[in-house]
Amino acid sequence: MNLRSSWVATTGQTREDTRLTQTGVTTLANPVQVRSGILPGSYDGQYRLAAFWTFGSAPMTATVSEGRAVIQGEISQGAYPVTLPNSETLTFTPGHAQYNRIDLIVLKVHDGLYDADSQRYEAKLEIIQGTADAVPQSPQIPPRCLPLYEVLVPAGVSAGNGGIPWNTSLKDLRTPVVSLGGILPVEGAVQPGAYPGQYQDGGGALQRWDGGAWVPYPSALGGIVPNSSSSTPASYTGQYRDSADGVLQRWNGTAWRPAYPGPYFTGSIDDGYTTSTTFTPTLQDSSTPTAVSFTAPPSGAILINFGARMWSSSATHAVSMGMRLTQDTTTRIAESDEVAVVNTGSAPTSAASVVRYYNLTPGGSYKLTAMFKVGANTTQVKGYFDSTFMMVHPQY
Repeated sequence: MNLRSSWVATTGQTREDTRLTQTGVTTLANPVQVRSGILPGSYDGQYRLAAFWTFGSAPMTATVSEGRAVIQGEISQGAYPVTLPNSETLTFTPGHAQYNRIDLIVLKVHDGLYDADSQRYEAKLEIIQGTADAVPQSPQIPPRCLPLYEVLVPAGVSAGNGGIPWNTSLKDLRTPVVSLGGILPVEGAVQPGAYPGQYQDGGGALQRWDGGAWVPYPSALGGIVPNSSSSTPASYTGQYRDSADGVLQRWNGTAWRPAYPGPYFTGSIDDGYTTSTTFTPTLQDSSTPTAVSFTAPPSGAILINFGARMWSSSATHAVSMGMRLTQDTTTRIAESDEVAVVNTGSAPTSAASVVRYYNLTPGGSYKLTAMFKVGANTTQVKGYFDSTFMMVHPQY
């Protein structure tokens, strides 16, 4: 019978049975195994991971702080819980004469049931010494072994010449584990989840495993990513967030864009004139044409508010301001007297209007250009335009 149990049989429960049936401090890796790692927590609650914190306490000696951990064996071996109740010191071998080397500080479980070359049954805090080389590599990690730190041992260092430069030689390899169902505080490498619905705290942002990736928590619910997490990467097209400047945004697949873009506005207080009797975008003595670009909303409908302060050099001539709507280089709606604001006479008068366009392509790029003309003109009458403006209001 391959099924294992704990505290059922009157005799014969093995250490292996006990390890395989533990369901306590474990972050799952698969249905049978758990992750190897360190239990989180600190004395004052300021740090995620204080267990097994290591620092240089002498030229060639490091002190490893107390802590608890879980070390997963092979699938049939179960998980080994270990505890270091008091800090412990480790002394490193002097550096090679010519080359640097990388050593590992590890928690190692010696189990003679599986170690062919040993009959030891104990957990130890150990140094695995690397090989000195021009390009040193971290030593291979043996079974039932949890690495805590890499230590770079420079060439030639010893207790007599200052020893290991601890401030630059220690590389933290510790990763945390928590009880089944607990929210994992991520430190070090990010590992995949074991089941959809698992949670982790990834650098200050709550994340949920969706079966293939860690997804920011708000997006997992279809909610709006809050302002406090506005730097969180998007997870899918159509996700919303409250941006850092307080604007609701939507992810379009490549970038964050305002969820409700607009209104779009352009205007000019640089007056100019035309003598053209057909609509033209160009005004003499004016620096640039009045035009505004915009993206059509999902409804394909917009409201346009436009106008100017207008007059002519003749009391009997009319001046008109119309609009041309283009999509890329194609004119979709040409300028027309039916959609224009008009003023007749030489007295400056403000005129404005609102029109509605629809059946635009949702998401399409459009440009609205102001067009100007003066009435029938045989004496070079000038039509003047000042304080021109156009505002596009998308309808949602």
